[in-house]
Amino acid sequence: MKKKLALGLALILACGTLAGCGGSGDSSEGSSEGSGDGSVTAKVIDIDLTSEEYAFGVDKNQPELLDQVNGFIAKIQEDGTFDEICDKYFGGGEPEAVESAELDSSKDQLVVATNAAFEPFEYTKGDQYYGIDMEIAALLAEELGQELVIQNMDFDAVCLSVGQQKCDIAMAGLTINEEREEYVTFSDPYYQASQRLVVRSDDSAFDDCEDADAVAAKLGELESSDKIGVQQGTTGQYYVEGDEEWGFDGLPAECVPYKSGSLAVQDLLNGNIQYVIIDAAPAAAITEAINEMQ
Repeated sequence: MKKKLALGLALILACGTLAGCGGSGDSSEGSSEGSGDGSVTAKVIDIDLTSEEYAFGVDKNQPELLDQVNGFIAKIQEDGTFDEICDKYFGGGEPEAVESAELDSSKDQLVVATNAAFEPFEYTKGDQYYGIDMEIAALLAEELGQELVIQNMDFDAVCLSVGQQKCDIAMAGLTINEEREEYVTFSDPYYQASQRLVVRSDDSAFDDCEDADAVAAKLGELESSDKIGVQQGTTGQYYVEGDEEWGFDGLPAECVPYKSGSLAVQDLLNGNIQYVIIDAAPAAAITEAINEMQ
């Protein structure tokens, strides 16, 4: 979706329920030690570093489900339902809880693979799920006349679980790319996404940057001793480390993977890393929530 959505709603940070996100690097849990004194907050540089499209990953052996999903995406975009869901997380609406049934092979169920550590697309409060993808999943299951089952797992297991036919569909803020297409068939895109840079509020190095090239140029001046935090297994990690398939040259700094973007931003404030690169919507939600707790 090409539509620009205003970011502004403060989301509640569910640190205690963040699930692990696997990837190609060693995972960091985020250190509680550092130079953070509570007076410095985080800020997002309001420039898109990348342009990506989110889609749902469907079981390759269920072409009829793919057709149903594509038809459903078109329907909720045309009738305004998708905008209403987004307004709950980016505007003045109220997010709705989504409950998961227990997996039961004797029932007609839609089994959704996700990583509920990616606000505002999927996250948890208690034993309930919230997020744009989760609300879409609930409506999709209702449309199909099926019971919704949500399987929360490491990010790098989401597409794999669908490819192994353990789940029907992956709904986890997934950027379309060839590597993931080995395991799933992507639906039509439903959201236009990007990566953004998160810095400490006392860092003015990027304040005069006007576009992505200017930000990338400054990042290209970093040294190997500098550290950039990312959510492990996501586009941010490929952007920092470099990946030919994704079209990223990589940066000279050390990439530090975390199980969630919130752990990375917290470690930024602790003074253990210099920057964080994560998806734009989670970047806004995470920094706002963490800043409120400072």
